[in-house]
Amino acid sequence: MDFLEKQFKLKEHGTDVKTEILAGITTFATMAYVLATVPSMMGAAGFSKAAVLTMVIILCAVTSTAMGLVTNRPFVLGPGLGSVGVYAITMIVGEEMSPAVASGVIFWEGILFVIISFVGLRDLIVKLIPLSIKISISAGIGLFISLLGFKNAGIIVANAKKNVLGFGDLTSPAAILAVIGLVILLVLEIRKVNGGVILAIILTTIIGIPLGVTKIPTTIFAAPGSVAEMAFNIDIIGALNIKYIPFLFALFIPDFFSTFGTVIGVGAKAGLLDKDGNLPGIEKCFYVDSISTVLGSFFCMPCMTTYLESASGVEAGGKTGLTSISTSVVFLLMFLITPLALMIPAAATAPTLMLIGVKMLSGMRNINYDDATECIPAFLSVALTIFTFNVANGISAAIIVYVILKLASGRSKEVPAAMYPFAAILCYYFYTLTI
Repeated sequence: MDFLEKQFKLKEHGTDVKTEILAGITTFATMAYVLATVPSMMGAAGFSKAAVLTMVIILCAVTSTAMGLVTNRPFVLGPGLGSVGVYAITMIVGEEMSPAVASGVIFWEGILFVIISFVGLRDLIVKLIPLSIKISISAGIGLFISLLGFKNAGIIVANAKKNVLGFGDLTSPAAILAVIGLVILLVLEIRKVNGGVILAIILTTIIGIPLGVTKIPTTIFAAPGSVAEMAFNIDIIGALNIKYIPFLFALFIPDFFSTFGTVIGVGAKAGLLDKDGNLPGIEKCFYVDSISTVLGSFFCMPCMTTYLESASGVEAGGKTGLTSISTSVVFLLMFLITPLALMIPAAATAPTLMLIGVKMLSGMRNINYDDATECIPAFLSVALTIFTFNVANGISAAIIVYVILKLASGRSKEVPAAMYPFAAILCYYFYTLTI
């Protein structure tokens, strides 16, 4: 106990070991859905779900422990669902990019994040990207993930005859199960039940047994899945292609601003901010977060990012890094029952993906819809992300149109100088799509 007190300064933060451990368990309960959703999403790109699950557990435990020890803050990390969608569905499935090259893009995104974090360019980046585009990127990715959820459940499918999206077979067991799961999740959300997401997934998985959607494993205990297909499957040089820049941007912006918003928001909830609203030692959070993304790239794991679910642990009283480490321990315990995690069908995790869009759309209310130079680029970012099923297309078009509209309206002073060459590069990206 003396070691824990010395390491985490529990009394100084007004907490104790029991409170921190319970807070860590609470955080795990609210983010445990990653054990089901990430393998399901990555499985669509051809990865073994068992391998992905093993990698998720290891990286969540290692990076969250690092965050706890280095920063002494109650923040935990996991694969960002937005980056998982971009990596698996857009890059590998949509663009037919090899997992190695896609991992290389993740690597360079992480390196960019590391440089910005260690050189101290955080404030510059925050000011460079217009607020409307920052908001629209998150909103676009949120809807992208929601569409993925409907697609995984078989509720929304491609209608080849009409060349549009339409309803699938709503009478199929998977679709029925997904709808039941969505109702359960919505009820738990409205009732603000702690751990409602993972509880909804568990209940939906159980209901899926008589429907024939959930396959009961032959054993509860099993050795972790082999990660041979994921370990060091990376092509760093092959990722150095100008046509991948939009994907780099699509991964970096949500990763960077998600981390920034989460540490400030959760820090405020924990009473860790100073009188000026700043989080002391915030640079250490960025160090761990950025290096974690680089680490994850070597194991085919998209951007490791600080999770907003850390707030649930704070709500339970967590104030130090001991909360993060407690969460890591629970993640490692999942190795004992991996077959139970793998039995969760895509239809059970689909409702969680569907609901993410609602949460990530909330920022759109902060866009100035009376200013066409702000709302039109934001609209294009969201619309083209969904209509082309490609996050990079939406972001690229938004930035190009933003620059054009500001120049056309005589408001060039509102455009940061660095945006001009970047917009030119993105124009070339669209050119590459035509040849």
